[in-house]
Amino acid sequence: MQRLMPGIIAMTIVVVVSNILVQHLLGQWLTWGAFTYPLAFLVTDLTNRLAGAVAARRVVVIGFIVGIACSVIGSQIEGEFGALVSFRVAVASGLAFLCAQLTDVSVFNLLRRYSWWKAPLFASFIGSCLDTAIFFTIAFSAALSFIEPSNDVAWANEVLPLLGVGPAVPLWVSLAVADWCVKVAIAVIALTPYRAIVWRKAPSLA
Repeated sequence: MQRLMPGIIAMTIVVVVSNILVQHLLGQWLTWGAFTYPLAFLVTDLTNRLAGAVAARRVVVIGFIVGIACSVIGSQIEGEFGALVSFRVAVASGLAFLCAQLTDVSVFNLLRRYSWWKAPLFASFIGSCLDTAIFFTIAFSAALSFIEPSNDVAWANEVLPLLGVGPAVPLWVSLAVADWCVKVAIAVIALTPYRAIVWRKAPSLA
């Protein structure tokens, strides 16, 4: 367990920080959380490559439990704009995280014997698709307001052109599309630190 602590700590930090930052817009289509959450895939993939799928699943599950616990605590702390982490965001983040990260582990494991970049890239890509779809639908869709009636998500359901140029859709859909694009971009960029860390820790696996 001790050798998994760096991964567990990193995963916990990513989840908690992202739960807070996803509620704050950066420009018109992105949230600050879009730039921190994709790092969870890097943590999962590094653990998978260096310690195996079983270890990666342990990091995901433990990171999930600790992260959600911290998020629940955050939901009880009032910030400038209300609770630091809303209950609805915590639920959405938890479900999206668990589904996406465990899928990432499975896809990575299927591709681990191919070229070094294929497993982390395709696992992160598929995981990102799941994560974005699950998180934004649960966190911001007006159809699911019953999850937390007191949480006003009217701002996220304002109807606007998709990314300013497409068909009229709720704002959260544009946020989801922009978020997914960032996830994919970071998945590509993360191949560099992934390769460097694996090469340093276990040259035979690089």
